[in-house]
Amino acid sequence: MRVIDSHTEGEPTRVVIEGGPDLNSHSLSEQAIELSKNHQDFLNATLTEPRGFEAMVGALLRPAIDSKCETGVVYYTPAGALNMCGHATIGLVITLAHMGRIDIGTHYIETPIGIVKTELKKGNEVSIQNIESYRYKKDVTFKVDGLGVVTGDIAWGGNWFFLTKDIPCALNYENIPQLLDALKSIRRAITEQHITAKDGAEIDHFEFNGPGSENMNGRNFVLCPNGTYDRSPCGTGTSAKVACLAADGQLKENEVWIQESIIGSCYQTSFQNGFNGGVIPTITGKAFVTGETTLIQNAQDPYANGIVSSLKNLKN
Repeated sequence: MRVIDSHTEGEPTRVVIEGGPDLNSHSLSEQAIELSKNHQDFLNATLTEPRGFEAMVGALLRPAIDSKCETGVVYYTPAGALNMCGHATIGLVITLAHMGRIDIGTHYIETPIGIVKTELKKGNEVSIQNIESYRYKKDVTFKVDGLGVVTGDIAWGGNWFFLTKDIPCALNYENIPQLLDALKSIRRAITEQHITAKDGAEIDHFEFNGPGSENMNGRNFVLCPNGTYDRSPCGTGTSAKVACLAADGQLKENEVWIQESIIGSCYQTSFQNGFNGGVIPTITGKAFVTGETTLIQNAQDPYANGIVSSLKNLKN
C-alpha cells in the first residue's frame, strides 16, 4: 500500500494513493459508510501503531464522480469515516501538487458531503472554501462531572461540534492532559444526557475556545472522534466557530479571523454569506509533505492490522 504523508499546521494527513480497499458503493457518502462498516482492519493498519500514530487522519483517494473535480476522497480515523476534514483537504492539495497532478490555481475536491473549492498558492499555502456552516443551537447548558455547569453552542462546520468558552484552565500546551480529560468528560455528559445535533445526529467533535496570542483572534483546543486532539486549529472546527461568530454579529462578511491552535499554528479565515442562512468559510493554511512510504502487511505479523486493544476505548 503506497501512502504520502504530510502535515497541515502540525496536524498529520496520510493520503492512500495505491492499495486501498475496493468500495463498491456509488456515491462518496455511501463509500464513507461502507469504509466505516466493512474495513476496520484497513483503518487500523494505516493509522494506528506500529505504522501510524493517534493524531493521523487518513485520506483515501477515490475516483471523482463529478468531472470537474481533480479527485474524490474519503477521510477517516480509526474511529471511522469523517464527513469532511479541513486540514486533510489542505494536505491533500499539497500532496497532489507533490505528485505532479496539479499546479498553482483553483482545483475542486469531491468529499462525502459535497464539492470543496480549493486554491493552491505559492509557498505551500492552500485556501479551501468549505461547505456552508451554521450554528444549530446557542447556549446549550448541562452539568458535567468534575466541571460543574457547562454552556456552549452546537454548530456544523462539515462535522458536528460542541463549542464552549467554559475552559478548566488556560489553553496552553502544558495543559493538554487536563484539557483532554475535560473535553472527554463533556463528551460523556452529552452522550449520557442525550444531547444531539440536528435530526438526532451525533456530536462527535468538541472544542474549547479562548483568547489567542498577540495578533491572533482566538485559540482553540479540539477533541477528535478517535479521542486525540487536533494539532492544527481544525478546519471544520474553525468553520463552526466562524458560523457562531457570524450568528452573534461578532464577525462580518469578508472580515478575517485568525484562529490559533494549541501548538501555536494558525489559519486565516473569512466567510461569505451562505444560501441557507449560514456562512461559507474560506480557510487558509500551509502544509508540507513529510514522506512517501510503502506500507507492508505480513500475514505472520501479529500487528499487521495495527495495535488496538479495544475500539471502544477510542471514545473513552
